Amino acid sequence: MNLAEIQEKLLAEHLHGWLFFDHHQRDPLAYRVLGLPTGIVATRRWYYFIPASGEPRGLVHRIEPHSLDAVPGEKFPYAGWSAQLDGLRRVLGGARRVAMQYSPMCAIPYVSMVDAGTIELVRSLGVEIVSSANLIQYFEARWSEEQLAMHLEAGRRVDRIRAAAFRRIGEKHREGSPVTEYEIQQFIRSEFAAQGMITDHGPIVAVNANASDPHYEPSAERHSPIRPGDAVLIDLWAKLDRPDAVYYDVTWDGFCGAQPPSGLVNIFEIVRDARDAAVARVRRAIAAGQSLQGFEVDDAARGFIRERGFADFFFHRTGHSIGPDVHGTGANMDNLETHDERAVIAGTCFSVEPGIYLPEFGIRSEVNVYVEHSDARVTGEVQDALILV
Repeated sequence: MNLAEIQEKLLAEHLHGWLFFDHHQRDPLAYRVLGLPTGIVATRRWYYFIPASGEPRGLVHRIEPHSLDAVPGEKFPYAGWSAQLDGLRRVLGGARRVAMQYSPMCAIPYVSMVDAGTIELVRSLGVEIVSSANLIQYFEARWSEEQLAMHLEAGRRVDRIRAAAFRRIGEKHREGSPVTEYEIQQFIRSEFAAQGMITDHGPIVAVNANASDPHYEPSAERHSPIRPGDAVLIDLWAKLDRPDAVYYDVTWDGFCGAQPPSGLVNIFEIVRDARDAAVARVRRAIAAGQSLQGFEVDDAARGFIRERGFADFFFHRTGHSIGPDVHGTGANMDNLETHDERAVIAGTCFSVEPGIYLPEFGIRSEVNVYVEHSDARVTGEVQDALILV
């Protein structure tokens, strides 16, 4: 925990402090930001308050008095309900505008870790609670130079594996051998392991109408054959099997044959151009030093698709934050599922992945965008045309 940097950001956000709370390790963000050991026993509630200036203060239960030993500042013990309330009042020290892991109307679920009852409890002390979403992004979502290097290396490996997966489908077809979504998924998983990479689940290998379900995954029990004439979508994400590694997450589309139908080509080109419009929106703003919010990036891609008459077939956000978890804690490119007003900041990475999902097939094209102080860049290979398998 960098106390001085946290307090600097609190002052910049015009906050009196940041109140952390946990019970049964419900808030992993608190542990990561504060640098607390994950093995802490938290069968009783603890609170930790970082004021905008001065020493932090904590409140711990007498049964678990050492819960906050790893962080600086005086810790006050409590046992009974009234003592807890008095102790919390003492910890807050008269602060009136305080950040917590809370999101109004649960607009950003990744940050909304504190239960409604605790919010009510703190508010009963005359405290205005604001979302810590901007703080969480700053302290959680920014990458180190080492993490960026690991992401770029993961990208090189994943791009090679993705290309090999499409080649494998083509080889099977030329041999006249059957091949399925599940077989290609397992091929990708085995290549991840061979390349020293890990993933939380997936990948997605989907043909035709299966690709119109953005979260479809084949399984041993449920999968489809991949035949000549099929459209194929492959969405794969992985990271190096190293501490603090971050994900690389992309989606590519192909057609099993030499001449894809014009309707498939048309939808791919619309999705591709919507993707590029969103990336261009990011690059222009960052290069000009302009503030850019997540919802504005979504607007760029969604507006492009809407103008071409397919708005009803694009029913997820344009992109998500990427970090040690494939869905990270930074700004999402979203003005559909939520209205994400968090700023796009340097040192963060996110996906741009518009899609159009028709009854007969689905197309999604996904790249990763890393933001620097004066530029933004796509971190891996970019698909410009359907892969002809």
